[in-house]
Amino acid sequence: MTPNVIIVDSGANLASLQFALQRLKCRAKVTLDGPTIASAERVFLPGVGAAGHAMRRLRDAGLIDVLRTLTQPVLGICLGMQLLFRRSAEGATACLSMLPSVVQSLTATPGLPVPHMGWNELQPLREDPLLDGIEKGDQAYFVHSYAAPVTEHTLASSEYGLAIAAVVRHKNFWGTQFHPERSSRTGARVLENFLRL
Repeated sequence: MTPNVIIVDSGANLASLQFALQRLKCRAKVTLDGPTIASAERVFLPGVGAAGHAMRRLRDAGLIDVLRTLTQPVLGICLGMQLLFRRSAEGATACLSMLPSVVQSLTATPGLPVPHMGWNELQPLREDPLLDGIEKGDQAYFVHSYAAPVTEHTLASSEYGLAIAAVVRHKNFWGTQFHPERSSRTGARVLENFLRL
């Protein structure tokens, strides 16, 4: 029996995440309703675009305290992962503060344009149920201009001019900087692992 799964309606195009979950026999409801989110067994917090816009959308929906007090497994994806941190350098945006670090902008260098778009290797740093079956060198698909530093909360890193956090965790909050719904076998395994937590 699949768990009651909710996708927070962050304003992003959520079809690819819904399709990826359907391939795993999971139907997820998209909502901004606080009580519905609070009662879910699993919560996805996806996001694309600007941190300030995403935080305003969550604030206008009355979801800041709802999200901060969730006790079930939560998975932030891409910008959704960045929103789990204390602050984003993008517009000096105050975020949800589940994780203490500040998300910084990537710096373009020759051969490494920003935004970072494409496949990149994962480097698992510590064991976690979310990374069951994920090996060093497995590829995931990234699209981002900002990144979180590697800290004690980092489960896996990736390299893009410097080491960046690719997967993070604090208590019941996980995050992936990459898009698991677009990351083929690796992403499907991460989503499947999350549904099993």
